[in-house]
Amino acid sequence: MTLHFRPRSFHSSSERGYSFVELLVVTVILLILASVIVPLSQLTVQRQRESELRRALREIRTAIDAYKDADDLGVIGGTNVDSESEGYPPDLDILVEGVEARNDATGRKIKFLRRMPIDPVTKSTDWGLRSYQDSPTATAWGGGNVYDVYSRARGTALDGTRYREW
Repeated sequence: MTLHFRPRSFHSSSERGYSFVELLVVTVILLILASVIVPLSQLTVQRQRESELRRALREIRTAIDAYKDADDLGVIGGTNVDSESEGYPPDLDILVEGVEARNDATGRKIKFLRRMPIDPVTKSTDWGLRSYQDSPTATAWGGGNVYDVYSRARGTALDGTRYREW
């Protein structure tokens, strides 16, 4: 007859599981990881919004320049009866709605934007406007034409500049 010696485990089968200290250590580690990840994800979201804002501003400014070029070349005309317009659009809506081409009997419209871009910071299409006659630091639109656009967001970018200065 052979006797097999089998050491008894410290815990019986009904007492197996994690101790409170083990659970506490795991929880603390998870909290430390979360406290590092959350600010990084917020920074990534802000960086993405700033990138989208730069793209939207570039898109609108390119459309304004294309309108000005078309007016200078005589492709469009008659939209600005005011001599102070300098060939710039009277508002941003005309870039989306389009302008009738000069000397085109078909009534075809030249559109410079498919739709008005949304400011990702303010989440609206309400852009700040500057006319050709306004000073670069003007806070109100003088009317007459749209020479430039800027964001109405009041915040500061990651590089330290204000969104309104872009």
